[in-house]
Amino acid sequence: MKPAPFEYYAPKTTEEALQNLTDLGYSGKVLAGGQSLIPAMNFRMARPSALVDLNNVAELAYIKPTADGGIAIGTMTRDSVVEQDPIVKQRMPIVAETMGYIAHPQIRARGTFGGAIAHADPAAQLPALSLALNARLLVKRKGAERWVTAEEFIVGPFMTVLEPEDMLAEVVLPPLAPRTAGSYKQVSRQRGGYAQAATISVVGLDDRNRVKDVRCVLFSVGETPILSKYAA
Repeated sequence: MKPAPFEYYAPKTTEEALQNLTDLGYSGKVLAGGQSLIPAMNFRMARPSALVDLNNVAELAYIKPTADGGIAIGTMTRDSVVEQDPIVKQRMPIVAETMGYIAHPQIRARGTFGGAIAHADPAAQLPALSLALNARLLVKRKGAERWVTAEEFIVGPFMTVLEPEDMLAEVVLPPLAPRTAGSYKQVSRQRGGYAQAATISVVGLDDRNRVKDVRCVLFSVGETPILSKYAA
């Protein structure tokens, strides 16, 4: 099938994109990588009246080390770039590991880090990863911005706190404490397919090798990623 008719906007700056979203209101929809939205439009499961395509907004694609040891990732950074980035591999190997489980290389070459989080698919890796790492999300709209925690951001299946005029601009992953590591596990019929059940765990040890901190997120088992309150 083909998508229903829609207007198309291709801003070249963040400000232009935010203006488009303000003008369009509920009629507009952000297009990032398009790996989820475009198939949904082709099947008429999504019928936005207008698309605001962020693929020409170069300033939204970056990976930057933060001064405290964390990582800031622009919303339009491709999944494949995150997967291979040396800063990511050094500071947060669990991120690079998780990226390798997202679909297939062709999908990761187009999919975007922020786009997957904003899509809020309960079976997707990146919303769960952002929760496991206690990420902070920068949400912008024309003339304003706010920070939201990953725990606050997703409110239901394919639902977030984003309003029609909002755009997820940046994801900040806070630094991992010393003696902290992560692990990704999933059950699926084949590599690259949707997980039937999956978990991302981040575990910190004290100087006596005792578990000090645990953040264990289950996903593809409910309406949203689930931060386990009983992991220890």
